[in-house]
Amino acid sequence: MAREQHKLLIVTQPTRLEELKQKFNTEAQAKFYVECLGADFEDYRREDDAYRRSLDRVYACAEACARVQVVPRGFLPNLVLGDRDTVIALGRDGLVANTMKYLRGQSLLGVNPEPTRWDGRLLPFRAGELERVLPQVLQGRRNSRAVTMARAETRDGQVLYAANDFFLGIRDHRSARYELEYRNKREYQSSSGVIVSTGLGMTGWYASVMAQARGMARTFGVELPREPALDWSDRKLRFCVREPYPSRTTGTDLVWGELGDGEELILRSDMAMDGVLFSDGVLDDALAFPSGMEVRIRVASRQGRLVI
Repeated sequence: MAREQHKLLIVTQPTRLEELKQKFNTEAQAKFYVECLGADFEDYRREDDAYRRSLDRVYACAEACARVQVVPRGFLPNLVLGDRDTVIALGRDGLVANTMKYLRGQSLLGVNPEPTRWDGRLLPFRAGELERVLPQVLQGRRNSRAVTMARAETRDGQVLYAANDFFLGIRDHRSARYELEYRNKREYQSSSGVIVSTGLGMTGWYASVMAQARGMARTFGVELPREPALDWSDRKLRFCVREPYPSRTTGTDLVWGELGDGEELILRSDMAMDGVLFSDGVLDDALAFPSGMEVRIRVASRQGRLVI
């Protein structure tokens, strides 16, 4: 296991304290702001301290195995990786999905910086475990789970991937207007946007929309059956429309569907401005979705690999 054959990238995310210091310039000013609002500033410090301790431990374990590069989350869109590189995401579950969509089959490890604070569905490891786990990963002796991703391509050739989900709609709380095409049926809609989820993302944003539907159905005395779960590796996507509005010109029939491998969901914008398509909750690399733009969403040929 020669160092020159491998590179380990540690992807980090700012803590709440770091974000406050970026906004208010100093920790003292951040403390004044938080305490004026009645919050516990010491909790921000505890979180920050725990994250830094975990980062130090992860870096030490990684440095003993290979060349190491630390990459802040904001630099992910410009990340350049070799085929043999391995990536460590140190943060919350969302960081794992945010990182995975920029990878091309490289192994990804999710590390929980503070298990008492974060449940970590996608974070199976603690910082101290990497001393044992990393050599196994670099020697190909550690199992990983394949993760199906989604791919969106606009009419002008822009491409975006999603590990959890896509959101297509408008940047603010106005209604998004678009035409939706699914299995040769078309419908003009006005809604709060469209969610397209992978199997990995089924417990995320998509789940909240479906929970609302089931909760409202129960209120009216109807018990909706639970849909079959999707495994992370299933070559399928599911979409749901948020708050579709019925009117003389807008419909509410095509509000849910499943895309098999090779099928496409096609959306055409009727929003003069502020239409947007982004993935995994990250607006920084969103694609514009202005009037006339068409986007096609399908199962991606690219897969993620999450080490377990």
